[in-house]
Amino acid sequence: MVAALLAILPLPVAGWIGYIAPMTDPLIRIADALDRLVPPLPVPADPAVGDAFVFDGGVLRAVAPPPAQPLARFAGVDAQRDALLANTRRHAAGAAAHDVLLWGARGMGKSSLVRAVHAAVVAEATGPALALIQVARDDLTGLPGLFRVLGLTSRRFIVYADDVSFEADERQYKALRSILDGGIEARPDNVRLAVTSNRRHLVAREHADTEAASAINARDVIDDRLALADRFGLSLGFHNCDQITYLAIVAGYAAAHGLAFTDAEALEWAVGRGHRSGRVAWQFVIELAGRANRAIAM
Repeated sequence: MVAALLAILPLPVAGWIGYIAPMTDPLIRIADALDRLVPPLPVPADPAVGDAFVFDGGVLRAVAPPPAQPLARFAGVDAQRDALLANTRRHAAGAAAHDVLLWGARGMGKSSLVRAVHAAVVAEATGPALALIQVARDDLTGLPGLFRVLGLTSRRFIVYADDVSFEADERQYKALRSILDGGIEARPDNVRLAVTSNRRHLVAREHADTEAASAINARDVIDDRLALADRFGLSLGFHNCDQITYLAIVAGYAAAHGLAFTDAEALEWAVGRGHRSGRVAWQFVIELAGRANRAIAM
């Protein structure tokens, strides 16, 4: 083909093609090699199939259901557990339900409780089960697109964002506020949010003060920033546990795995970590299992 073109084209053009033609074969080989190096674009998961997903980099992926503790094993957060369970059951049944903010002390079971309640509601289901979708904070701006996909299915979803705060990225804050306030594009009724944070207000007071310093109505800026949590219909606080609660949590975990301990050992472990919490209690039980040369499901 190249020879035929050279015969009929004017000399300047034919000269250029004659110069380029020998290069085409190596270039094609290089392009083919690059195609093989670049992985194919991931295929989004079907939200109608599976009970657990992650929304990562704008792509929905199905994952194995996360490990979950039985609800009876949660000590010291009975009211929070019962409120979240009731709200989640209503949502799964198609009744009115709230978006939920779980806030407060680190290690007191906020994330674990979301997973445990989801597992309990799935176990109760007789029809299409409630699905849990975890979304990273950096992917909150992609939620409108995710909601459009989820709205095409008839099943119910909890979209779960863990450890949220908004000092670093204004876009994430605005994305979540728009979703909670009700933007121009309505959120589908089959989706509710569950957000965990170590902060009651999601935005630190110092951050709100910094923005307010250059604003005309500084009070309005502070109120708007700190009121994001008020946009959740259900707000559940988790607080540092006292010694009695901490030991009760340890006892529940230890009994479930057939492990013996003394209160003195458990308290010494907590002192070494500087605080008492459900997470510290679980880590102590892992230590007990290790000492007994026993495996324990994480």
